[in-house]
Amino acid sequence: MKVILRTVLTITISLIVVMWVYGLFFASKQAVNKFDDRNWAAKAQARCLIAEVDRKALADYRVVDDLGATALAERAAIIDRATDTIEDFVKEFRVDLPSDPKGKAIVSLWLDDYQIYIPDRRSFTDDLRNGINKRFAETPLQGLPISEKIATFAADNEMSYCKPPIDLSL
Repeated sequence: MKVILRTVLTITISLIVVMWVYGLFFASKQAVNKFDDRNWAAKAQARCLIAEVDRKALADYRVVDDLGATALAERAAIIDRATDTIEDFVKEFRVDLPSDPKGKAIVSLWLDDYQIYIPDRRSFTDDLRNGINKRFAETPLQGLPISEKIATFAADNEMSYCKPPIDLSL
C-alpha cells in the first residue's frame, strides 16, 4: 500500500513540475489579445490621449447636492460630452482597422464591446435627466464589467489611453 501511495505521489509531483517547467520556459508568452500592427496601436494610443485630454477639460468638481434642481441635468450633459469623446474615436477606429488579419478581427470585437459600453453611459445620463441618481451600472460580460474587458484588451496592446474612463465608477 505504501509503495502505491508513494508512486502516485511521485507521479503527481512530477506532472506538476513538468507543467510548471513548460509554462515558465516553453509556452507562448504573447497575450491572446495582442495583434501585430504596432503602428496602428501607437496611432490609436495617440488618438485616445486626445480624447482623454478632452474629457479632463470637462471635469466638474462641484458637489451635486450643492447645485440645486438642475444639477443632475448639468451632470448628464457633461457625461454626454465625455461619452462623445469615446464615441468619436470608436467611429474613427472602425474606418481604419489594423493591417493584419488578427488585428482586424479582434479590434472589431473590441470596438463591439465599446458599442455596448457607450449606450450604458447614455442610459445613465438619461436616468440623471429623469432625476434618478443611482450608481453607474454597466453591462456584464462573462461575469465581468464590460469596461474591464475593454481595458484588458487596451493594456495587452499598449494602448493605455484607450481604456474606458473611470469617471463614473465612484
